[in-house]
Amino acid sequence: MNKRVAIIAPLGAHGSAHHFYLFGQLHGLKKHKVDVRIYTNSKTKDPEIDGVNFYQFFGDLFSSRFRFIKGIKYLIGIMKSVFHARFSGVKLFHFHIFYVNILVVFSFLLIRLLFGKIVVTIHDVNSFEKDRDAYSFIRWTYKLVDIILTHNNFSREEIINIAPSLKDRIQIIPHGNYTPFINILKDKKRSRDYLDLPSDKTILLFFGMIKKVKGLEVLLQSFRRVIDKNPDTVLLIAGKPWKSDFAIYQQIIDQENLAQNIILHTKFIQHSDVQHYYCASDLVVLPYKKIYQSGVLMMALSYLRPVLVSDLPPLQNIVIDNETGFLFKSEDTYDLAEKLNFILSDKQSLDRVRINGARLVNEKYGWDEIGRLTKNAYETL
Repeated sequence: MNKRVAIIAPLGAHGSAHHFYLFGQLHGLKKHKVDVRIYTNSKTKDPEIDGVNFYQFFGDLFSSRFRFIKGIKYLIGIMKSVFHARFSGVKLFHFHIFYVNILVVFSFLLIRLLFGKIVVTIHDVNSFEKDRDAYSFIRWTYKLVDIILTHNNFSREEIINIAPSLKDRIQIIPHGNYTPFINILKDKKRSRDYLDLPSDKTILLFFGMIKKVKGLEVLLQSFRRVIDKNPDTVLLIAGKPWKSDFAIYQQIIDQENLAQNIILHTKFIQHSDVQHYYCASDLVVLPYKKIYQSGVLMMALSYLRPVLVSDLPPLQNIVIDNETGFLFKSEDTYDLAEKLNFILSDKQSLDRVRINGARLVNEKYGWDEIGRLTKNAYETL
């Protein structure tokens, strides 16, 4: 492949594990001999991948709480990145998109003015779900793009429903695993001691940013029926509320008298602590009400944890009930409670499902294959 590729990733390691996704993509592309470089922020550490040029032109992009200052820093970063890449012979620019705004439009227009090609991976199709007045703006923005990559067919169909004209530009490339970038701990007692968690309880883990669409209230509303049958079970909630007030969840905890069986770590979880949360848990529960792709699911499977997830189509692409994980009817508190009680009554199934899930995520969602698919997408331009 003769094309040189620049991955534009201003988010990097800010507030999430997205940088692991980026590093996996870089590894996969280099494996298939793609000439690739990445432009990100100063908080993201150089993965030191042989043959990959690493630039931090977005600097301390997120250090200010003022949007205007962030906007200025973004504009400086994108101009430095695009001009540096373009004058280094790069023509193909790959963006990772979580939302659409005027800064994204500026970036695309700048590359078009410099006769570049644009590939985007859409991580959150919710960026398409604006009010009807915004549809035309979003459709126009993505018409500037040459290729749209999304993680599954469900996401592809959602995009097409809103913007049918983009149909021929969309390709599916799955989300990869986190295995190459994590430290899988095996001493559960040590991790529980480190996090000050009880050593004699069964721990269910709800992990990640607490958003309304993630359905934490569904899990809490079902939990009384679980602990009535399994009183030695506790729910560990680890993550920071995002654009929502935890008070609505606390109200359920108080009303259902759940406090003795709930452990709250409602804060940003440091990257160095993530390994302990997964090691300390017996089952990861994702009661999502709407999702397009779950990094937490891929993370849990990569950490060799069994998972119970709602039966949404994107999750069913990965989880086969009672084989690679467990499923329950989305937003059905009774079914969730029944499924949890079933699992807790047969804990031997946890180990079997855990092994199957780990095998799946490592065999089917490895970065070598994702690198090959991404390279093939580039070669269509």
